[in-house]
Amino acid sequence: MVVTRDLRLADGRMLRVHDTGGGAAPDALTLLWHQGSPQTGELLEPLVSAAAARGVRLLAYGRPSYGGSSPHPGRDVASAAGDVQQVVDALGVARFAVMGASGGGPHALACAALLPDRVAGAVCLAGLAPFTDAFDWYAGMASDGGLRAAVEGRAARERYAASEVFDPTVFTAADWAALKGAWSSLGADAERAGAAGPDGLIDDDVAFVTPWGFDVGRIDAPVLLVQGGQDRVVPPSHAEWLLRTCPSAELWLRPRDGHISVLDAIPVAMDWLRARL
Repeated sequence: MVVTRDLRLADGRMLRVHDTGGGAAPDALTLLWHQGSPQTGELLEPLVSAAAARGVRLLAYGRPSYGGSSPHPGRDVASAAGDVQQVVDALGVARFAVMGASGGGPHALACAALLPDRVAGAVCLAGLAPFTDAFDWYAGMASDGGLRAAVEGRAARERYAASEVFDPTVFTAADWAALKGAWSSLGADAERAGAAGPDGLIDDDVAFVTPWGFDVGRIDAPVLLVQGGQDRVVPPSHAEWLLRTCPSAELWLRPRDGHISVLDAIPVAMDWLRARL
């Protein structure tokens, strides 16, 4: 059972928080999930099932402007760590792991970097690397218009959103099969997030292409990078850069997976966290 509550933060904003914690053992792993972009932050059925089968307590929250959470104008990636700290403090969680997919990956890394005494490990699935000229950051992206507009600032990204059209070629055949099957709840959730307006996605994109507010090279906690070899949204070069830069990282490359089908690795990634923690 997932319990949802609205948590008021120190600055007056509200975060909508989701928690499966009721039946977890006191010494169970607590895992905080960071949603992709755009998603509401609600806990999706495949996540809940995988966590329940492993006795894992699962938490999540809607990032600002998503899923009932208040806006946070000008937020950067690092700001997620401050929000998460208030979430876990309110729930009485001392130590936990983080996992994020796609747009959630950078925010999971922020927690690992900035909450070193609290975060015991991190998993980043199909997550972006920081914006850099150390490699061709856009190469391999089937649809990069939103991120390119975000480089020009929030107003430019907002103008782009006014005429933005989803490009179905960003997903592989394996991705579409996943969205019709095990991950159908993700597609429905993304539609709900999109219907609520573009602000969350706009703010995510601007945060991704501006300084993140932390150095991934200083993360000490174990980090698992999971990457689809055929990903057309976040190409493998991003995971490869993160692997080179983050000394505590290891990479699972799944050659036949795209951006959505790679999520099938989540149960095994939970096992990876449990084995190390």
